[in-house]
Amino acid sequence: MLNFKEIISVTLILFSVIDVIGSLPVIIDIRRKTGKIESEKATLASGVLMITFLFVGESILKLFGVDVSSFAVAGALIIFLLGLEMILGRNIFKADDHSTGAAHIVPIAFPLIAGAGTMTTILSLKAEYTTANILAGILINLVLIYVVLKSSAWIENRIGPGGANILRKVFGIILLAISIKLFKSNF
Repeated sequence: MLNFKEIISVTLILFSVIDVIGSLPVIIDIRRKTGKIESEKATLASGVLMITFLFVGESILKLFGVDVSSFAVAGALIIFLLGLEMILGRNIFKADDHSTGAAHIVPIAFPLIAGAGTMTTILSLKAEYTTANILAGILINLVLIYVVLKSSAWIENRIGPGGANILRKVFGIILLAISIKLFKSNF
């Protein structure tokens, strides 16, 4: 049964972990490299990843002999590389000219939105909340993610190139710090 209080709690917890607002500099940077962000594809891919992980995540990890900590460390390494990219202005993740939307899935859908932190949080939430309430929280977050992705060009225009550069450098350092924290707590 759906519980409004639980849905709000799950939504806020996931929103904090996903941190789509904090990921805006990365999203803007990716949009600059690829020319556009396909908000629908990125949101759909994120949703599929989160919902799949809600129902079978632990089983998938066990199937491959991977524990949650190892999964978190792998996500931390990807986040670390994204942070370096933002600070140093070098391309580590290059857009493939022949791909059809892959740049919108990696690294936006995974690991920025549905990354190791989000997946680990979803597994943790299962111990405290019902699956229906977690699912509702995921769906609310997907709406918020879509709105942010869709309006990234508008936001960039409002803050200007100088503001975008400052945000990129600051959030690059924050991404490095998050990746190191994830790495330390799971290694």
